Amino acid sequence: MFNKLKEKLKAWISKSKEKVEKTTISREDTSEHFELSNKDKTKTQDASKKPLGVLDKAIIIGPSHYAYLIETVTSNKQEWQTPLGKIRLFNTNFPSANIDQEHSITNQIPFLQKLNIKQIMPLMIGEITNEQAKQIAEKISKISASYIFSTDLSHFLPYEQALKKDKQTIHIIENLDLKNTSKLDACGIYPLLVLFHLCKLKNWNPKLIQYKNSGDITGDKGQVVGYASFFF
Repeated sequence: MFNKLKEKLKAWISKSKEKVEKTTISREDTSEHFELSNKDKTKTQDASKKPLGVLDKAIIIGPSHYAYLIETVTSNKQEWQTPLGKIRLFNTNFPSANIDQEHSITNQIPFLQKLNIKQIMPLMIGEITNEQAKQIAEKISKISASYIFSTDLSHFLPYEQALKKDKQTIHIIENLDLKNTSKLDACGIYPLLVLFHLCKLKNWNPKLIQYKNSGDITGDKGQVVGYASFFF
């Protein structure tokens, strides 16, 4: 099973690399967090744009799905184990807790391991204020690392309605529109607040790589979940 996973990751990343235009990009992305079995086109196009061998650290920022949280925490572990092996964790003075079950974060790790990332700092973001988001962005902006912000878009809407709702969310992200964040339809709205401030601090501009929803993959368009990948 583990060997099959490795081969799938290798094939997906190799295939998507062939489609990526040769262009200079920065090393940050926003990625969706549906299950690994469905992470084919959108996810691997995201991963293939990372410049290999540049950095060996990554910060993964995701929402809290399973615990009510009004702060930001990282893992209290020194390493995590995935089917691809162990990966070291680091912490720059964030509160820590057991966040092992947060799938918006853990689903990113095998892709990062395939891209030679050796250390990660997972950050699970609770219901923070705009000012807190700015402070987190300022803190992590000083770390030499790749940044991955994990969120889905709209949930369980009919296909056409999801397209319209997700188009609005994508527009807000592309324009770093802090005035309209209340209109974002994304489970990771609080990580996105951090992202907006980080981009403004570093003068980065979001660019959409690809948008799809689950109806495009499964063919069931009755209730869909939206996904998009960006680079910054």
